[in-house]
Amino acid sequence: MAKEIKKPAKAAKPVTKAAPKKIDASKPVKQAKTEKPAAKKSSFQLDTTAQRIIDTFEQISAIPRESGNEEQIRHFLIDWARSHKFLYITDKAGNLIIKIAASKGMEKHPTIVLQGHLDMVCEKTPDSDHDFSKDPIRFVYDGEWLKADRTTLGADNGIAIAMAMCLATDSKVKHGPLELLFTIEEETGLTGARGLETGIIEAKYLINIDSERDDVFTVGCAGGKDTHIEFDLGYEEVPYDYRGMHIKVSGLTGGHSGENIIDERANAIRLLVRILHSIRDLCDLRLTWVKGGTAHNAIPRDAEATFFAPIDRLPEIMSHVAMAKAYLKSEFERTDPELNVLIAEMPITPDRRAMMSYITMKALDLLYAMPHGVVARSTDMPHLVETSSNLAKAWIDNGKLFIHSSQRSSVMTRLDAITHRIEAIARLAGARVQSGAGYPSWRPDFNSKLLSACKKIYKSLFGSDPKVEAIHAGLECGLIGNLHPGMQMISLGPTIKNPHSPDERMYLPSINKIYKLLIQILAEL
Repeated sequence: MAKEIKKPAKAAKPVTKAAPKKIDASKPVKQAKTEKPAAKKSSFQLDTTAQRIIDTFEQISAIPRESGNEEQIRHFLIDWARSHKFLYITDKAGNLIIKIAASKGMEKHPTIVLQGHLDMVCEKTPDSDHDFSKDPIRFVYDGEWLKADRTTLGADNGIAIAMAMCLATDSKVKHGPLELLFTIEEETGLTGARGLETGIIEAKYLINIDSERDDVFTVGCAGGKDTHIEFDLGYEEVPYDYRGMHIKVSGLTGGHSGENIIDERANAIRLLVRILHSIRDLCDLRLTWVKGGTAHNAIPRDAEATFFAPIDRLPEIMSHVAMAKAYLKSEFERTDPELNVLIAEMPITPDRRAMMSYITMKALDLLYAMPHGVVARSTDMPHLVETSSNLAKAWIDNGKLFIHSSQRSSVMTRLDAITHRIEAIARLAGARVQSGAGYPSWRPDFNSKLLSACKKIYKSLFGSDPKVEAIHAGLECGLIGNLHPGMQMISLGPTIKNPHSPDERMYLPSINKIYKLLIQILAEL
């Protein structure tokens, strides 16, 4: 048993005299009063170890864990820690740290942190009635792949939690002292890593299980910053010969705004604004409502708007939108094959207020001018995006247009530059703008002892060298490293495709591969 933990902070909760329920110590705790998702088993034959990991992940997936709603999953893990008599701490931010004693004979090995995050991105298709505040994620097996029923799967990052739990309770796994670090709100700004209290983590080595290719070691990542824009709107009654219209862009591929930005996938907000702007060139158009995007770190898949236009120009507008749909489908046929544009007349309503003509134009110009996509590629690693921006969300509420943009860069001065450019665009439009503090990039250390050991172990297990890369996405390693100078870190994980979208899927054979790798790293380090 590890030493009793003295209270490192007022919020710390050392466990020394737990009275756990009688639970099989080899299995994770089942969450009470939570419906277990129904799923057909995989046609791909999983071995006992991989099946145990998937079963644990399925238990985790039965618990709601949208960013900001991590309380239930944290309690689930605390119950699990108590049942195994593991010491645990919850810090002021809400992060959970579980301390696990070394295996017999491994007491002199260095302490290692296994790190993941508690939350997940909650995205679903328009036809899904899934309620992320209460419904379990329902698994769908597709050969060697695991996905969800029209929602994000949450393997980013539930699979990290499942693997850490299994490693900690697998009697065959030999390890030195372990610290399981599970952070909150990673997906909405790395809030947990930002608020992690110093002095709680003792290890000098950290393995982040939040990468998405089983043949890659990630040793660096981009920093990021979010910008919020607020633009006041003005309304008036439209003429009686104007008719209300509804337009929607849907079916886009979407994806992670860091990892997938290089793929040049369409952004639904940009396409919608592009069409509206072109209609405005044909005739007067008065916006009433806009909504697009759901998360700061997801490329928008759907966007819609309502507007008024002269009734005698409706046939021309319909024809124009049909042409726009055709050329947009042609432009994005490879990246967004399901792209669709629908437009229809709205029922006549007594509320005929819409934005004034010049306000409509200013709002459309502001949205049209917002950057989105790759800004610069790395000159050191041309395959890597250095700087990008994501036009993540736009919506109208209470007489205001709100815009949320998310920027990333591995060069912090260039992160500031693209953020300042977006702020300048907002000010030119007469909007209010505010950017957050952001989070730092993680600079690669290609000479670290941890990386050298992991590369050697990987090659001995699988007969080839792993790829070693930095990624254009945010990982918590940058913030954790700032709090713990000298800590050596690496990120790895099973193969996951299309995270942050309902097309998210995990490659089942990669689960056992990464688990075997982790077992050997814990044994040899």
